[in-house]
Amino acid sequence: LVQYSKQVDSRFGAYVACASLVFLFICFIQIIVIPHSSLMIGFFITCLIILTAVMFISTVYCCFGVFPGPLQTLSKRIVQSRLNSTLVGVFTIIIVFLSAFINIFTCSSNDFRSCIKAELNISLDAVNACHARLLNYTLHTQHSPCGDNRPICSFPEYFSSCVLLSLLASSVFLQVSSIGKLFLMLFIELLYLLIMEVAKVSLFDNQDLLVVTNAIDVVEHVNGTSCVMDSKVPLKIVTPVVITVFVLALYLHAQQVESTARLDFLWKLQATEEKEEMEELQAYNRRLLHNILPKDVAAHFLQRERRNDELYYQSCECVAVMFASISNFSEFYVELEANNEGVECLRLLNEIIADFDEIISEDQFRQLEKIKTIGSTYMAASGLNDSTYDKAGRSHIRALADYAMRLMDQMKYINEHSFNNFKMKIGLNIGPVVAGVIGARKPQYDIWGNTVNVASRMDSTGVPERIQVTADLHQVLSSYNYMLEYRGVVTVKGKGEMMTYFLTGAPSSS
Repeated sequence: LVQYSKQVDSRFGAYVACASLVFLFICFIQIIVIPHSSLMIGFFITCLIILTAVMFISTVYCCFGVFPGPLQTLSKRIVQSRLNSTLVGVFTIIIVFLSAFINIFTCSSNDFRSCIKAELNISLDAVNACHARLLNYTLHTQHSPCGDNRPICSFPEYFSSCVLLSLLASSVFLQVSSIGKLFLMLFIELLYLLIMEVAKVSLFDNQDLLVVTNAIDVVEHVNGTSCVMDSKVPLKIVTPVVITVFVLALYLHAQQVESTARLDFLWKLQATEEKEEMEELQAYNRRLLHNILPKDVAAHFLQRERRNDELYYQSCECVAVMFASISNFSEFYVELEANNEGVECLRLLNEIIADFDEIISEDQFRQLEKIKTIGSTYMAASGLNDSTYDKAGRSHIRALADYAMRLMDQMKYINEHSFNNFKMKIGLNIGPVVAGVIGARKPQYDIWGNTVNVASRMDSTGVPERIQVTADLHQVLSSYNYMLEYRGVVTVKGKGEMMTYFLTGAPSSS
């Protein structure tokens, strides 16, 4: 309810325009039917200027940037404030209502029955249409026969019709509540009826008398008889009934419109909330997927339908591969009651791997991709896609070498603060690999190839607290002034004897 009441209706300018159109219809009707007067012309022109100004200011809200700043601020204050827009709307409706009956004060209010009584010297109760016919009172009489110079308004029901139009103008302001419209319409009805039924009731009585008189003329012309009168319901009774029914009809319409608007608002609000929840869930799922698959691979699966038997793979020309293992973790892991059956050991391993993950997420290591963990072995690679592969500068290879040295430093830090003596071995290699995703459920991203096997052998045949690299990687790193130490020839399972090196330090800053 609060959100509905605070919503901004940018169509307020259109509401004022519709009310102004109703005002023009009222002016057109009264200029044709009601005798002209200076009050009529002056009031209509003044109201037209006011309504045009209100409509222009309200319309400025839809055309921000075109008009001067103060005018934009004023328009914004009116349209964006529920209270201000309602007050301006009520002001507009009252102007339209006043234009509907203001000219009634220019009409003669003399009672024709009193004039007939005085002229024929009969009682007021005895006066009827036959006497009016005798004195030649007709609907076409322009001035009061009682000596009043003000014009006769022969058709006062047009004032009632104009009031009905002014009531119709109140229904176009959708931001006004149905209860507010009901009170406003009842105020307009009561004020009009108070004037017409008390101060200007003679207009209705005169009209009833002249209509019956006109009917007598028709009957005499057709039948040749004299003074035959038909009874009719007086206007002062018909008018309140008609206006009351019209007010009730407009109230029911306003209630229906408001109910529909509230329901539509609730549907939109619900749709917006569901959309936001869906977007949040989609972003959460995307983050989960990015934790399982590299971003470019995840994007591939998000953009298109994938069959369960479809294979995703990518051949990579020159990838740097790293295996880092805690060689003595198996000695540390013991399932005892004191360490909750080994859970505390796993908790520490989780903290170590989390530290490695936090380091690899740093911007300087953005070319690296974590592949997986196997027990206490951490596997990572760089240069797996076009955005991370640097063929000319080999920056992805250097980034992995820096990361390996960073892990060694991190392990020393962990040992100092956990009072442990973990020994880490790291093996590095470069070369071509095939990267892909295997599995329809719980898909696993991995890399395959001789390069991966050799990198794993560099780890398994390595020395604790040392980083062992192949001759190919030594050739690349030495060209960038990395400090390397020749280890010698190592027997590698499946490869025979291989010449390996230890990476001991980064290039000097000089």
